[in-house]
Amino acid sequence: MPHSLSERQNSLVPLCVDLDGTILKTDVLLEHACELLKQRPWYVFRFAMWLLKGRAFFKHQLAHSATLDVATLPYCEELIDFLKSERARGRMLVLTTAASQRAAEEIATHLGIFDRVIASNETLNLKGRAKLERLQQIFGETGFGYAGNASVDLDIWKHAAEVVVVNARSSVVNKASQFATTPRVFQRKGNRIRSVLRAARIHQWVKNLLLFVPLILAHRVTDTNALLKTSLGFLCFSLCASSVYIVNDILDLKADRAHPLKRNRPFAAGDLSIATGLILVPLLLVPSFAMAGILSSSFFVILGLYYCLTLGYSLYLKRVALLDVSTLSLLYTIRLFAGSALTEVTISQWLLAFSMFLFFSLAMVKRSSELYNAKNRQQSLAHGRGYLVSDRQQLATLGTASGYCAVLVFALYINSSAVVALYSHPNRLWLVCPLIFYWISRLWLLAHRGQINEDPVVFAFTDRVSYIIGALVAVFFLSAI
Repeated sequence: MPHSLSERQNSLVPLCVDLDGTILKTDVLLEHACELLKQRPWYVFRFAMWLLKGRAFFKHQLAHSATLDVATLPYCEELIDFLKSERARGRMLVLTTAASQRAAEEIATHLGIFDRVIASNETLNLKGRAKLERLQQIFGETGFGYAGNASVDLDIWKHAAEVVVVNARSSVVNKASQFATTPRVFQRKGNRIRSVLRAARIHQWVKNLLLFVPLILAHRVTDTNALLKTSLGFLCFSLCASSVYIVNDILDLKADRAHPLKRNRPFAAGDLSIATGLILVPLLLVPSFAMAGILSSSFFVILGLYYCLTLGYSLYLKRVALLDVSTLSLLYTIRLFAGSALTEVTISQWLLAFSMFLFFSLAMVKRSSELYNAKNRQQSLAHGRGYLVSDRQQLATLGTASGYCAVLVFALYINSSAVVALYSHPNRLWLVCPLIFYWISRLWLLAHRGQINEDPVVFAFTDRVSYIIGALVAVFFLSAI
């Protein structure tokens, strides 16, 4: 039976509040789907069967198959502060959502500000017109206020006694304003383009400069055609890598939100929606592979291998101790093969051996830094990784030894017959050895002190000492030619 205003202790109509995109800066349905796919990827086949029984059934099954950490979900804090002030005035607050009843009740319990929850069940998808009819059935034709965020909410605002617009596009705000003289508007802060660039991790593209290494070591940097092809290959790898970073961030939402730094990533923080991420992935991936196919069939295959390996790393491999760092080091080495495929420069066994040991050491630095940060957070293990905090010393031992093996390989290369064909003064390359030795030792010392923020490659490109060492290495190589 509809409630009249006289039945309440104050003159305020109940405020019905949407969940997805309103209280939450994310979508519960997509959150459940991503979490379930990460745990059990084969459930993608069940998704199709569930959808055949309707969207309501699909939501119901997802909510009962995957769990969310509601405490770490990205909430619209400004709206929640407003709701708390309204509740303090004695206003009735109703969580009204198309999300599943189970998920809605978990979130309502966590927030502790709602008097009632109205949500979708196994047979009814409470969205748009269905939500309006339910509210009118309970509160009367116009006996409620409504807070929402999407164009599907316009019909509800048309009949609501109060209009509250949250995190909506300007077109939605303008249309909603037709139904109220002074609608209350909560606009999302932040630059969307900047969030997209952050999600693409443009700074990580520096790793793809490894594609130029075969060209440089073959002394063919003046070959315009090879340089152009390698530059286009660099772009292919960068676009592909960005698409994988987005997939990784979407699958890692729960772990990222539990991390003091990664929780600020665009998807974890709700600055970008999961739906936006799912659109960005093919937008980056398709041109990457299309361009790769034009450049070289072998390069196309290598890029495909890189993509599959990174995807496997995101889904499973990064949770397996030692296999994860081996995969990371292999991903670095694959970039060398990609550069070789573009320039038709054969990679020597010396370069492969050197890169294998060096990149394994760098991958160990990454894990060691993560464990250092986990220890500072008083955790016993690295969340989402296969390591205990107590493993840090062993990783440091393995990583340091691998780094020094890279120096040894380089020293043996200087004494090999292969170096004579490329360098007129190969003995001058000995000056490079102490520089590499110092750089690796310093990297591990800083990692031990916790001064490397989990990614040694990105650190190196922001470190003045690394630039000085790199410049000296370049000078010694040029002097040896």
